[in-house]
Amino acid sequence: MGNPRVVQGAKPHLRAIIGPWSIEEPIEVVDVLESYSRVGFAYATRSGHPVSGEEAFILFREGNEVFLEIRSLTAASDHRGFRAMFPLLLVAQFFTRRRYAAALLKDV
Repeated sequence: MGNPRVVQGAKPHLRAIIGPWSIEEPIEVVDVLESYSRVGFAYATRSGHPVSGEEAFILFREGNEVFLEIRSLTAASDHRGFRAMFPLLLVAQFFTRRRYAAALLKDV
């Protein structure tokens, strides 16, 4: 399979699993960053996503240390059902970010 790369313009569907529920999250990769000390990508949500906005994941190196920066602009979706759930979706987003951090620190 090789090393899959993030490609600008790709339109994958993410799947968020919250307890017994599963939510499809259609996105589009809008930017890819690749330099000597920084790699990352940004995506925008597409119609049908539970929230509206963009999120960027940037991995960078300073000396011997490596950091992950996550930038997020999130608003309520236009979809009526998801709009009512927006406060709960923000809580889910918080716990998802904690899982990202735990994955980065695993086996350190």
